[in-house]
Amino acid sequence: MLLDPFIKNDPKTPAKFKDLSQYKPATILLTHAHGDHVGDAVAIAKASNAKVIGVFDHLKSLGLPKGAAMGGDPGGKFKIGDVTVHIVPAMHSSSPGGRPLGFVIEFADGRSIYDTGDTWIFGDMSLIQEIHSPNIILLQTGGGPYNQDPKTAALAIRKYFKPDVVIPMHYGTWGILAGEDEVKAMLSGTTGIKFMQPGDTASF
Repeated sequence: MLLDPFIKNDPKTPAKFKDLSQYKPATILLTHAHGDHVGDAVAIAKASNAKVIGVFDHLKSLGLPKGAAMGGDPGGKFKIGDVTVHIVPAMHSSSPGGRPLGFVIEFADGRSIYDTGDTWIFGDMSLIQEIHSPNIILLQTGGGPYNQDPKTAALAIRKYFKPDVVIPMHYGTWGILAGEDEVKAMLSGTTGIKFMQPGDTASF
């Protein structure tokens, strides 16, 4: 499963990972329509026959192979093998496509990952916690003019969630975003914080 596969043009992607032929996912998840999230999704989907999950209206605009698009909206869910993908709201923008999303990816053992997408903190995060209780949170921390800053991201965790692991994301790629030092300073007291770089692997 790939989430928002922006690979070839990401300046932080190690060279050995830029060859798209190595990616053969069963599923690709797209949180919204911005180029640094859609990225290489269409090319990978066409080469691998992967299903693509995202907003119904956005997927219609991508020219995906027949049968690849699995469009939905917040509250919807899809079963992929023994994994269930729950679609949840996010606070951002998305055009074409109408609205951004987050995903809660639930595994057969009951554990789950919450991919926040490019969201700002919002009150319905309390419902995401109540309904899904995610164990691992991929947390947008980039700041700048487009996203919540690291301080607000840390508040979202303290206020709404009780995860085992928090992985900050969407920072340090371009100068307009928060840098790694700022993110580490603001989230240093967050329980379960784990910093990862492109190419890293981890088991939880």
